[in-house]
Amino acid sequence: MDNFGLLSLVPPLLAIMLAWWSKQVVLSLFLGVFAGAFIIDGFNPIIAFMHTLDNYILASLADSWNAGIILFLLAMGGMIGIINKSGGILAIGEYVADKATSIAKTQFATWLMGVLIFFDDYANTLIVGNTMRPITDKINISREKLAFIVDLTAAAVSSIVPISTWIAFEVGVIKDGFDALGIEANAYGTFVQTIPFRFYSLLALAFALILIFTGKDFGPMLEAEKRARSTGQTIRPGSTPMVSKEIEEIEEPEGESFSFVNAFLPIIGVIVVTLVGLWYNGGGAEAGTSIQDAFGNADASVVLLWAAISGGLIAGVLALAKRILSIAEVVDGWIDGAKSMFIATMILILAWSIGSITDDLGTANYLVSLLEGNIMPEIVPVMIFILSGFIAFTIGSSWGTVAIVMPLAIPLANSIGIPMLPTIAAVLTAAVMGDHCSPISDTTIMSSTASAVDHMDHVRTQMPYALTVGAVAAVFGFLPAGFGISAYYLLPISLLVLYVIVSVFGKKSNEVVS
Repeated sequence: MDNFGLLSLVPPLLAIMLAWWSKQVVLSLFLGVFAGAFIIDGFNPIIAFMHTLDNYILASLADSWNAGIILFLLAMGGMIGIINKSGGILAIGEYVADKATSIAKTQFATWLMGVLIFFDDYANTLIVGNTMRPITDKINISREKLAFIVDLTAAAVSSIVPISTWIAFEVGVIKDGFDALGIEANAYGTFVQTIPFRFYSLLALAFALILIFTGKDFGPMLEAEKRARSTGQTIRPGSTPMVSKEIEEIEEPEGESFSFVNAFLPIIGVIVVTLVGLWYNGGGAEAGTSIQDAFGNADASVVLLWAAISGGLIAGVLALAKRILSIAEVVDGWIDGAKSMFIATMILILAWSIGSITDDLGTANYLVSLLEGNIMPEIVPVMIFILSGFIAFTIGSSWGTVAIVMPLAIPLANSIGIPMLPTIAAVLTAAVMGDHCSPISDTTIMSSTASAVDHMDHVRTQMPYALTVGAVAAVFGFLPAGFGISAYYLLPISLLVLYVIVSVFGKKSNEVVS
């Protein structure tokens, strides 16, 4: 790999700055990929344009994992399209709206659903966002707030539970780091021991609850909530939601329609097939394979596709059995739902292309090299946290960040004698933080899609919250942890700091409505 140095930062930073400035995410990502190819191909624009299309965009689609996720996204859209055409989305909204007697209860229900669907972040975002959107709309909660809760709970939960699609990856990179140094330690046990040190992930989940039960917000999110409460506009006027009108508009069929139970059966089917599929695909049926090993070894992209297609079939069969839709209408509903995901699939493909271009340019390795030199050993965990977060922000990939930084962080902690657990945890949780801030992150894009909100509006309102939690995690978590202070002392202190921040700077949306 050639060393492109400072130039390796151009593609991701260009894509991010253009996205912020123009609000045109697809064009900004494409220009970011083109800029990277332009650098790699010796500043030849014609060759760069061709390589942008074949070496990166087409290659992203050729990857089986990526193709599986794209098909899963389309299939989930199709399932939601059938449920919507059958009146199911309206039924869910009416049922839960009757139970959700307050804004706080509705937001907490969203948070709780996000925590309970812990097994995969992709499934989490699409199920929770699509299920809760009509409910939060009815009670005048902004789509930005919905997307924040959906996005926050997805990776934060999936990355720390001992059974999820993340587990094999995280344990694998820890084991590789230990094996390279000849360290005799159980990688899975180490993973579990790092959980109390996942300051950002744990604090982010608690931070959302503080916002929900105090009823307070600050920054751009306060303005979004103020707009929703005072005008009933749950999305910003003139914005471009991440789904099209095919799924954005809630339908009520003539005659009989889906009940609340009917509407949830396909979603329950997705959850059940996902759990059983992860177990089966990961070798759970084989003797000696534990549930956590099976979940970790499974190919989530394949299993999620099984689940989404199964959910669509359940929805279609129910609609036909209850004589709500004809076969042609079921197919039309599925196609309309799948069409609504087109923008999201384009952005995902380009986001993966940006990841490939930054890998070829050595962006992350360049950033890590900037840390080399004489630094105070005790501040390494917080430095690793900040660096990993920035890398995740620029490349838009939690897993990509962990894969690059962990092989450097473990030897660094071992060689200079700093606490290993907070160092490992810093990489794992900072990857989630950077992902939450990045407009080119796949889970951030999916959260915008499932919540049907303008993608840059979601990023703009979520980033101040993610950075606030990240700053508290750095100063009151990883910095003292580097000096050997226990996480069990640091977590309560950090929670108190977050509560004080919300109390001092936050306002209730009805307090600022004229």
